[in-house]
Amino acid sequence: MFTERTSVGLDVHARSVAAAAIDGVTGEVFKTRLVPSSEQILGWVRDLPGPVAVAYEAGPTGFGLARSLTGASIRCEVVAPSKLQRPAGDRVKTDARDALHLAKLLRLDEYTPVRVPSVAQEAARDLVRAREAARSDLMRARHRCSKLLLRHGIVYYGGKAWTHKHDDWLLSQRFDQPGTQAAFEDAYEQVVLVTGRRDRLDAIITAMAADSEFTTMTRRLGCLRGIGTLTGFALAVEINDWDRFTGASIGAYLGLVPSEHSSGATRAQGAITKTGNTHVRRLLVEAAWHHRKPYRPTAILRRRWEQAPPPVVARAQAGNRRLHQRWAHYAERKKRPVVANVAVARELAGWCWSLATMAE
Repeated sequence: MFTERTSVGLDVHARSVAAAAIDGVTGEVFKTRLVPSSEQILGWVRDLPGPVAVAYEAGPTGFGLARSLTGASIRCEVVAPSKLQRPAGDRVKTDARDALHLAKLLRLDEYTPVRVPSVAQEAARDLVRAREAARSDLMRARHRCSKLLLRHGIVYYGGKAWTHKHDDWLLSQRFDQPGTQAAFEDAYEQVVLVTGRRDRLDAIITAMAADSEFTTMTRRLGCLRGIGTLTGFALAVEINDWDRFTGASIGAYLGLVPSEHSSGATRAQGAITKTGNTHVRRLLVEAAWHHRKPYRPTAILRRRWEQAPPPVVARAQAGNRRLHQRWAHYAERKKRPVVANVAVARELAGWCWSLATMAE
């Protein structure tokens, strides 16, 4: 409930900030344009009739402004842009109008706040996303290298690709044309460099997963099949506050529920919404494939269980059995594997939430 006297809306950009404030006692509206400096914004807010509450949209400018305002004992709400309500007939959009609109929504409590992570949590998130970027870069570099060879009719038949044996085969390739040889060497060099990047980040993440505030959560999630140290740490870092969800709502947050357009007696469902955290959604979809095979605890899984509380392990075992049963059920119904896997991923998200929130 809004209890402050003045509501402030900020439309924050990289080089400018449009600010608007509404005095709830006099009805006076204050507008100005500021530079994106926390000190200048804080000075302007302090000059307003207090107490004051501030809101701005989450975006690429990060959470530094929110931390500065909160540190000065000023309530600051970071708002989810996709959840903002806008009039259907409003066809004029400017920074000043956006700031005033935010100030009005803040006063009416008609907004969805975004959780502001701590500095340590944001640093861990940066690390996880850097690793995700390295993984994507490596996939593209490998594709460029292999497709260059394919264009020249060179295909590897010696087994699994990107092993030491495959690497020796790549190094043995030679081309008559200097341009092609230079292009191949550049593509291969990029694969080697990005692989080194990924491996270094993997080592740092593994060390943090073993000794940090995310260790307990990582070990809990690792009790499920398909969720190793890297995946468990990424889930723990990206979602962090699991208590804000339920077993049903976490699937919607990650965009794993079907889209729907229903009216009257007509009900039409489509593909999944793909809203929310793309990184977490990809991790869960990849992990869900592991539940397709019959459930037999491996030595690696048993070692993970030794690091988690017994109630969590028992719950995870039930989840592993249940998720394979869902796969078998979809197979009996002749569901396409990709469709079935997304459905299993949605349920896997619920099991992750269950392990993360259950008491020891």
